[in-house]
Amino acid sequence: MTFMTDRDSQDKRLGSGAVIVIAGCVLGVAALFITGQHGLTEWPFALTFGLLIAAGEMVQFKVDRSRNRAPIATSASLAYALLRGTDVGLPPDVAQVVAVTWIATLAGIAPRAIAGLSWDLVVSSRRVISVACAATAFWAVIPDGFVWNGRWTQAVPLVAGMFLAVLTAGVVDALVGAGQITEAYNRPFPAALRDELVVMGQIGMAMGLGGILLAAGASLIGLWAVPLVIVPLLLTQFAFRRFASAQRTYRTTVRSMARSTEIAGFSSPGQNARTAQLAVAMGNDLGLIPARMEALEYAALLSGVGQLALADPSPGGASLLRTREERQRAAEIGASVIERSGVLDHVAEIVRHSNDPYRHGRANNAEIPVESGIVNVALAYEQLVGEGGGQSPDKAMESIGLGIGAEYDPVVVDSLRRVIGRGFRF
Repeated sequence: MTFMTDRDSQDKRLGSGAVIVIAGCVLGVAALFITGQHGLTEWPFALTFGLLIAAGEMVQFKVDRSRNRAPIATSASLAYALLRGTDVGLPPDVAQVVAVTWIATLAGIAPRAIAGLSWDLVVSSRRVISVACAATAFWAVIPDGFVWNGRWTQAVPLVAGMFLAVLTAGVVDALVGAGQITEAYNRPFPAALRDELVVMGQIGMAMGLGGILLAAGASLIGLWAVPLVIVPLLLTQFAFRRFASAQRTYRTTVRSMARSTEIAGFSSPGQNARTAQLAVAMGNDLGLIPARMEALEYAALLSGVGQLALADPSPGGASLLRTREERQRAAEIGASVIERSGVLDHVAEIVRHSNDPYRHGRANNAEIPVESGIVNVALAYEQLVGEGGGQSPDKAMESIGLGIGAEYDPVVVDSLRRVIGRGFRF
């Protein structure tokens, strides 16, 4: 999961994704040509799994703000690559697997595009690439003439080959995704790869296991297994959608709370969002894990909530004009308010220390999260450069630089320099 809010991120993502889309299309066209030359084998299986992949694409959804998910399409495409059994006859070769996956993917995307619904051709192309790698790995370890007749002696190598293929697909997709995130979001590649592998272990393995189960059933009893095995896939789809819906509701609630300070005049319009935008950029630069990134974003959005307890708003929402005591009291009150939600304890801890001077805080207490220092620096920069301050980025960096080691965490200020140096703008 990647958190990015700057306005250039989508353009960068499309730029890096263009290579992935082209690679997917080249694979698809080449596979379609080869399949046309050799002829289509077992067309009922090709048609059934193609329809399943297309249906999965049509009901894709966004689960983590950075990409769409299509668990049914992924499981079905992997299952089609893993067919080996008495009822399959001549199993599809690598080219046919890629061709069917590619055509079915385009067929599933088309209705969404026509209806004006969200769709992600980059992620769909990544699936074509990873399925091609999975099919290649499977054919490399399972002989062409291997037919599973249900015996356990045959099941061991077959299941091992299936798991190898699924793992290959997951690792390839993780590597491609990590490279894409690194280019688009300026996130260190090791951190991006770590996050992608975590997602693969959580969501990807569920889809991979669904594909293995579907392939095993279809290989032994034919297409009758598809409606039987599709139930777990539908449950997986339902669980993912519920999770995505809960995340959207959660995020909307936090943003509504953040807007309360703007409505009351304690922060300028959009100030909290701009602070979160910069904090997220620095969190990406420092390679924080997704859970910490989410807490950082929420803490930056809610960093001004405690100001509502103060007698009067700061002019233009410039909390830096407050005394140290007032700012720390506001931070403590804000943390207490956030803690009452019962689910944002880590966010409350970040906010509680978001106004602590580095020299008297994190420098002497490693338990204070680095996210507090990120929020502190992001808020200072926003107030110097934003609507209330009006300083140039260079002047703001000079002002913040004077507080390194005393007011601000040196590691965080270095991160801010890199983010600003890459052209970050509110």
